[in-house]
Amino acid sequence: MSIYPNYRFGVSNRWSDAQSNQKTIVWQDIPSLGSKSLHRNVTEHKETHITNMTRATFLLFLLSLAFSLCAADSPKLPAKENFHLFLLLGQSNMAGRGTVEEQDKTPHPRVLMLSKSGEWVPAIDPMHFDKPTAGVGLGKTFGTLIAEANPGVTIGLIPCAVGGSPIDAWKPGEFYPPTKSHPWDDAMKRAALALPSGTLKGILWHQGEADSTDALAPTYEAKLHDLIARLRKELSAPDVPFIAGQLGVFSDAPWNEPKKTVDAAHRALSSKVPHTAFVSAEGLHHRGDKVHFDSPSYRELGRRYTEAFKKLSGSK
Repeated sequence: MSIYPNYRFGVSNRWSDAQSNQKTIVWQDIPSLGSKSLHRNVTEHKETHITNMTRATFLLFLLSLAFSLCAADSPKLPAKENFHLFLLLGQSNMAGRGTVEEQDKTPHPRVLMLSKSGEWVPAIDPMHFDKPTAGVGLGKTFGTLIAEANPGVTIGLIPCAVGGSPIDAWKPGEFYPPTKSHPWDDAMKRAALALPSGTLKGILWHQGEADSTDALAPTYEAKLHDLIARLRKELSAPDVPFIAGQLGVFSDAPWNEPKKTVDAAHRALSSKVPHTAFVSAEGLHHRGDKVHFDSPSYRELGRRYTEAFKKLSGSK
């Protein structure tokens, strides 16, 4: 029974919600006090419902915006044949230890790099992530010049270098304690992730400082040749160009005999292994530690790798 026997309650569609299809009770001829109380309860219910709807709508808007921003940050990849990929392997002078300047943070629209998380992003320095000291390297300059020489092509750089790693660390299953990584295994995983999207066009190698010892240098050449053979077999690219860069030649840091032995292996590479090239580091400068190049020298080294690749591949 109604507590207001002399008054009638009805149902109105005036506040129907299109989504919930809920009905709202309204009053008719209710005494003054009861009417105000019921009206206030109905109004509060309506305001709460609208507030919840507003919050949900705002949340959906934020999620949509975040998705749109992520999509905008993901570059559109070209056809596989127009996406030219290059593996960057070796130790710290491939990873780069140069000071990052504004020009190094400006990407070229057709030069991408595979990020640490395995996503294609605009290529900027530092490109590598082997150590916190990673900085400017030769890769970005190389990629930019190759892209500029081939207007219809996008370049994909796959950074895999590991600072301090000897060539023995570049074998299947080998663990390199200083970086808690597996240089070979990690590089092959990243290559496998990248290759379905593009075409492997070259392998850039800069390594040898860690092997410039009396114990390791004598066997370096044989290990280098084996490395190239394994890379080409693993990547199903028997003729892919392989370019090796010279160790730093600094006037205030004379070479010992082991370093000369490693250098001889690099210099003789093109006469012993097909589709390989050697890049000189003559005239370049170190950053003050007598080991790593400075930023201008890394950029120049990138230009020299570019010229070597053009000659090796017969491209312009």
